[in-house]
Amino acid sequence: MNKKYEFTGDTLNHCGRILHRIRRISDGLVGGWIEKEENLSHDGGCFVYDNAQVFGDAKISGNAKISGDALVYGNAWVYRNAWVYGNAQVYGNAQVGNVEVSGDAQVYGDVWIRGNALVSGDVRIRGRMADLETEKEE
Repeated sequence: MNKKYEFTGDTLNHCGRILHRIRRISDGLVGGWIEKEENLSHDGGCFVYDNAQVFGDAKISGNAKISGDALVYGNAWVYRNAWVYGNAQVYGNAQVGNVEVSGDAQVYGDVWIRGNALVSGDVRIRGRMADLETEKEE
């Protein structure tokens, strides 16, 4: 497997968790913070930028971007072309794909948001949502 990032050696203690700053190997860009390699896939164009933090069992994959001071943690999964930025947070069991989450928005619980959605501002989306596909009547 070809690695796309490495740890810089800089660490940050976030609520008792040791996070590691990353550097993209292809161009030397210093990125954000992850707790462990399992948080950020080496496949696709996904990356953690700026002072953003990803920890716990959270996963970033596909072409997803985490930037600004955003936090992704718990069992959250940010994938496809999603972008979490600003002071936004995605956590719990939330899944976000092809969605922009920004500002002070929080997406958490057992929520799945997919498609070309924008979650922005001082918004909180939480709880349990079923897959919204409808069944055909026969």
